[in-house]
Amino acid sequence: MQDQDAIRAHALDWIAANQERLSAFNARIWSHAEPAWREYRSARDYVELLRAEGFSVEEGSGGMPTAFVASWGQGGPVLASFSEYDAVPGNSQQVVPYQAPREGLHPYAAGHTDPHSVLGTAALAAILGARAAMQAHGVAGTLKLFGEPAEKVCGSKPIHAAKGYYDGLDAAVVWHPWPSNTVTGETHFGAYWSAVISFEADTPEQWIDPTLVPIEGAHAAARCPGALDALCLMYTTTKYTKEAMFPHAGSWTLNEFVLGDGGATSDNLPPRFSQIQYSWRSSSLGIQEQIWRVLANNARHAAASTGCRAFVRWVTKTRVGVPNTVMTDLTWKNLQVIGAPTYAEEALEFGRAMQRNLGLEPMPDPFIAEVSKLTPPEANEARLRAGLPSWQKHLSADDYVEFCWHAPTVRLLAARPRLRPPSRGYAYPNWAYNALGGLPAAVDPGLFVAAKTMALTLVDLATQPAVLAAAQAEFRERTGGGVGGPDWVGPLLPSDFAPPVDLRWPEYVTTARGEEWCIPTPHAGTGAGEPL
Repeated sequence: MQDQDAIRAHALDWIAANQERLSAFNARIWSHAEPAWREYRSARDYVELLRAEGFSVEEGSGGMPTAFVASWGQGGPVLASFSEYDAVPGNSQQVVPYQAPREGLHPYAAGHTDPHSVLGTAALAAILGARAAMQAHGVAGTLKLFGEPAEKVCGSKPIHAAKGYYDGLDAAVVWHPWPSNTVTGETHFGAYWSAVISFEADTPEQWIDPTLVPIEGAHAAARCPGALDALCLMYTTTKYTKEAMFPHAGSWTLNEFVLGDGGATSDNLPPRFSQIQYSWRSSSLGIQEQIWRVLANNARHAAASTGCRAFVRWVTKTRVGVPNTVMTDLTWKNLQVIGAPTYAEEALEFGRAMQRNLGLEPMPDPFIAEVSKLTPPEANEARLRAGLPSWQKHLSADDYVEFCWHAPTVRLLAARPRLRPPSRGYAYPNWAYNALGGLPAAVDPGLFVAAKTMALTLVDLATQPAVLAAAQAEFRERTGGGVGGPDWVGPLLPSDFAPPVDLRWPEYVTTARGEEWCIPTPHAGTGAGEPL
């Protein structure tokens, strides 16, 4: 008979013994600061480490160059987690208590915000700790760690799901850095969809009858409005119709971003090509569809008015989260065993230094109280639901929800420090949040609370078949019979979906001038130019 306590202790001991090198790994991923779909160095580091630990690794899974699937073991339940490692453009910051973008790069280069460096490393540590315990004690089971790029655009998980990578999972244990230490209960995250709409003026010469201009010279004729006008019309029309997309309820959002094509023209030549990306999130798939209907209609009309054709390129479509009480209770029990993070003087003094540099009176404890205590799931649930209508079952969006439709899934939340505001409503600048995310003394405590809690949950699922069976029974009940059942929601992308890795996502490039961000690094003192 297996000694449950000894197996659990082995997982925790392995993580503790390897804490220094895992902390260094996290710092390395943080320093790469690679944005969505361009995490080449980060993915390479994961693959090399996992192979050295005895995992078999499929690189480029799902047709995504920076994705991977690592597997260990055979037989027994198939248990999964995932690592993310993408950074966010416009958030470059060094690990110093004052604003300082990374040297030698454009100040709008990428940086880790949440940070996903910590998210990914904790999941890695949990899988490795569980593997060590299962291997040492002869526990049957298969562990899978998914490398999930482009989470900030919810990119890879819907693709992995559509291509069958989550088929056959028995349970998934995932987490996210958060302002508190708790476990997600009934209110999970909602849906996130994103699409790039392109306008192309492929026959501008047909805009006007040339015989109407009885003089030589094409420049005398009215030019086709072209793709720039189409984009502007799309942008403004969507602003006008945004209020008509859905009633102001349900916490839905719509954001846009213009993708530059480097297609500057001169004189009378019409812009031939333009792109605008829309991303929207809401609490239900029905709301998502309604918003898309308005967007698609706007695009068709903008194209017709400007001599263009309109195209859509989907970036992602996620489903909504599915709770699992059995998994929540199990993980909360393990979080209580591990306890809340504690922060050493190095982290506290770094926070005080930021407060001084912002002209604030430094505080004895500069971090919010929630990061140093445990919050019961029911208390967290009550806080989330306090501002929601009773009919709304989901809030915000995150692509972890894709796992929820393939296996019982739990989402742990563990703390990363936030500065305590000196007064109600005070907002710290983003650079302060980002700088803390790169300081090991500040993020390691939450990282290893998450890693140890998830490792215990993975070990419990592998060694307690009754608990796993109860979680799976609840999964089937909540999804209308489980995978393939009449009420099950399948992946929203087709199985032959081509990952949008060829779109103009920002990235680091190497030129004769050295390493640069794709936005050219300005010369000293020039910035964006002179104000008008």
